[in-house]
Amino acid sequence: MAKRRVKSSVKKALFGFLVFVIFGIVILFFLYQLGLKPVAKTSNPIEFKVANGETYLTIAKKLKKQELINSELAYKIYVKIHKPTNIKAGTFSLNKNMGVKNLIDALNGENHSSDQVVKITFPEGKNMRQIAKIIANKTNNTEEDLFSLLKDQTYLKELVNKYWFLDESILNTKIYYSLEGYLFPDTYEFQNTNVTTKEIVETMLTHMGKKLEAYQSDIKSSSYSLHQMITLASIVELEASNSNERAGVAGVFYNRLTAGWPLGSDVTTYYASKVDLSERDLYQSELNDYNDYNTRSSKMAGKLPIGPICNPGLDSLIAAIEPTSHKYYYFVADKNKQTYFSKTDAEHVKTVEKLKKDGLWYEY
Repeated sequence: MAKRRVKSSVKKALFGFLVFVIFGIVILFFLYQLGLKPVAKTSNPIEFKVANGETYLTIAKKLKKQELINSELAYKIYVKIHKPTNIKAGTFSLNKNMGVKNLIDALNGENHSSDQVVKITFPEGKNMRQIAKIIANKTNNTEEDLFSLLKDQTYLKELVNKYWFLDESILNTKIYYSLEGYLFPDTYEFQNTNVTTKEIVETMLTHMGKKLEAYQSDIKSSSYSLHQMITLASIVELEASNSNERAGVAGVFYNRLTAGWPLGSDVTTYYASKVDLSERDLYQSELNDYNDYNTRSSKMAGKLPIGPICNPGLDSLIAAIEPTSHKYYYFVADKNKQTYFSKTDAEHVKTVEKLKKDGLWYEY
């Protein structure tokens, strides 16, 4: 009987030890997984330098010191298990929201080496929502990274002090997306996909400044602020059918402003409703809704939208700065992108009727 009790006690002890070991393994695995997670949820880019001769293991302390990883031990275990290769010397833009796997991918020469240049094209006439999608598709940033940056009033004030063409107009909280209209559309090259939203924004702003330099005297002598001219340029960008007619279209809108008329631009109504032109038709309630962007409203008589509705190209910017002087108040374009100008509503109606009769009326 004594032997049986001893054996039973041994079995219980072994079972208890086994449970303890399994529980310990589960805890260690949980801590390991926790150590691989991102240090932060939001974007927090950090410049990280890898010297010649350094390896994934030897940089562990630096990564921990710069708060790019949660656990030096978990990081080293991951490296020994997965055996990543091709780490290169250079300066990398890493981010606290990456986590160990993405961080190592960013340092890996096969995926995101410091020499892998990324080209990003921002077409003319894209609004900030569309730009955010382009950035998210081409880089390691999310759309929300850009939107969060555009809400950072402290950062925006820094930009106002840094760039001569920015003023406190961009700080207006009624504007949907600060810096809308100021990011010059073009093709840009960045070091790699780890480029930060700040770097992208400031590269585009710097380019905008260079494009506007030649027109500083015209800007200063105008009765309109540069913010207002860029706002008008953004409307012209989406309304004008071709570059040759943009100055004429700008002239129509300036004439309407001077006369105290609403601009009556549908593209502003789409933007006001946060609907892209190709997305769908607007509802009647959206057409009639008054806000600081919808220029179809009678309450917007003689007023420009509170801010730009897209990021215009150089031709539209020049058109808004140097519009054609004429006495037209209406314009319409046909399906061949020829623009027709009219002085009166009656003339405008006749032009539209003729275009429809001749099969030249443009339909979306």
